[in-house]
This record gives sequence, structure tokens and C-alpha cells, in this order.
Amino acid sequence: MVLSVEAGRRASRARRGPRLPGAIELPWARRRRLRAQRGTVALGVAAFGLTSTVLGSEIARMLRARIQAHPELDPLETADVAVRETMAVAVAGVASLTPREAALMNLLASFSLTFACARLGTYLIRHGGPTGPFRDMIVGGRHVHHFVPGIVMAFLAGGASVLSSNERLDPVLAVPFGVGVALTLDESALLLRLDDVYWSEDGIISVQITLAALALLSSTTLARRALRRGERRLRLQPST
Repeated sequence: MVLSVEAGRRASRARRGPRLPGAIELPWARRRRLRAQRGTVALGVAAFGLTSTVLGSEIARMLRARIQAHPELDPLETADVAVRETMAVAVAGVASLTPREAALMNLLASFSLTFACARLGTYLIRHGGPTGPFRDMIVGGRHVHHFVPGIVMAFLAGGASVLSSNERLDPVLAVPFGVGVALTLDESALLLRLDDVYWSEDGIISVQITLAALALLSSTTLARRALRRGERRLRLQPST
């Protein structure tokens, strides 16, 4: 959807409607707003909690390994070393992942980072105007929403992955695919409403959908890690 800038402003003013004196909020509107806020908070806790668990579990694993190997070290020093070693392992450990696991991790990372940057960028543009790389894309007097390049990137990356016979390209293609999906879902409310509702009450749907997708990606990553660990343990156990 490509809207002219002036048309978008007129539609936004029309949606706001007449303002009630004293900023009165009708009871039904308040109940709907509070329900949406509670749902968004719950999804946010689940999404960021699961994403933090992915990183936290790796730090904990490195910390346990460090303590077992060097029990004489100070715990605080051990924790600091474990964090630094975790970062090194995260970079070097990509080579030990299967292409599918690496693709999933790259998808999670690119999706999370893009969503955060998109929300930060739109906030800065709304409250302070164009800031650095964050600015509205205007083509022919029309505002091009960021879900447009998002759809293009996701389609191209997904299509290339399907057409390619080399699965080792999937970790690379997962990055633009994650970026494109995040840009699209961040404005999913516009696609559902067929209107520019990004900053309106209806725009909270975009945040909820994106947080739900982030929670799903994080839980899938944890599930694959747990299954892989279980498979290793079964291989170590003698057959009966």
C-alpha cells in the first residue's frame, strides 16, 4: 500500500474525530485499551523472555564448563570469563551448526534486530523528524511504508532458498528473509485494516503479531537445542 503524504495526514485527522473536552475517555474505549495493553505486555514478556533464555542458556553452559575445568578461579572472574568466552564461542560455533540450525539462529537474530530498529526509527521520525538513516521514503510524492521493501526482500530470499539446490546458502538467505518478515509484520495492522493505523490504537496489532512471531522463533530455537541435546545423550547411552 502506497499512500500520498497529504492523504495520509487527512485520514489520520479524520480517524481521531472530534476531541472530547478534558480528554475524557469513554468506559468501553478504556476497557478495550487496557485489554490490548495487557495482551501486548504478556506477549512481550514471553517473546523477550524466550529470546533471553536462548542467550542465557549458552552463558550458563559456558559458566558450568569453566567452573568444572578451573574450580580454583574466583566466581566473579569466572562469570566474566564465561561471558567473553561465550561471545567467542558464538562466533566460532556457527561452523559446528548444521545449515538448518544456523539458518534458524540467523533468522531469529535478523528478525529481532530489525524489529527493534524499525520501531526505534519510526519513533524518532514521529517525535523528532528525520534522524540519521531514519527518514520517510517518499517516491513521487507518496509515502512508501517499510512493509513494501520487506515483502520484496522476504519474497526474493524465500524464493532463492526454494530454487537453490545448495542448503548451505540457507543461513545466508535467512538474514534478508528475517529482515523482510520483520519489516512486514511491523506494519501488519496496515495490511489488515487497509489504512495507515501504525500509531493509532488499532496499530497495536502489529506489535502483538510481531511479538508472537518472535516468541515462536525463540521457542523453536530452544526446542531444537533440547532435541539435539537429547539425541546426543541417547547416543552416549549403551543399547540394551
